[in-house]
Amino acid sequence: MAMVCELTFDREQLKDKIRTTYGRVAEQPDGDFHFHRGPEYAAAALGYDRAELDELPDFVTAPFAGVGNPFLAGTLPIGARVIDLGSGSGMDCLLAGRRVGQQGEVVGFDMTDAMLDKARAGATAAGMKQVRFEKADISRLPIDDGSVDVAISNGVINLSPEKSQVFAELYRVLRHGGRVQFADIVIETELSAAALNDIELWVG
Repeated sequence: MAMVCELTFDREQLKDKIRTTYGRVAEQPDGDFHFHRGPEYAAAALGYDRAELDELPDFVTAPFAGVGNPFLAGTLPIGARVIDLGSGSGMDCLLAGRRVGQQGEVVGFDMTDAMLDKARAGATAAGMKQVRFEKADISRLPIDDGSVDVAISNGVINLSPEKSQVFAELYRVLRHGGRVQFADIVIETELSAAALNDIELWVG
């Protein structure tokens, strides 16, 4: 039977490491990282429409480092309010903005300043006033109870050491009948306490 392992590392140190790593991704998307990035990867491996990605600013699609395609889980309704947990450079938010239209709203939450800068510039360049970005920890969302139709996320929840709180927040902010569409990493093998408490292995 699986046992719950207490996390003994400094959680703020982990978050600082994540901010540093993904800040580098934002500024140097072609840098030396061990995870895949960019629009070619998104289209070839994850099922995104390359023609649609080509219509977005390069500085938004180049730092994309998701692990799946949350849009394959369901169509976003016109006029819906959508949030993105860990929105990065904003690629998924801009795609969501197209789907919900000007009648809808998309709010991306991220804790990395360099990514937020790219995302905000991308929304401006794309002329999407219905898309905005806020700095936030995804375990503490600055948004009202029961105010969200769809929550998306792409390869970010696995980075949080406070997953139970993240899902509690999702439950809090979703409207009755709302849904979550997220892609993430799942490890089927139980990890040792040493591995679970190794910050370098968390950063992704």
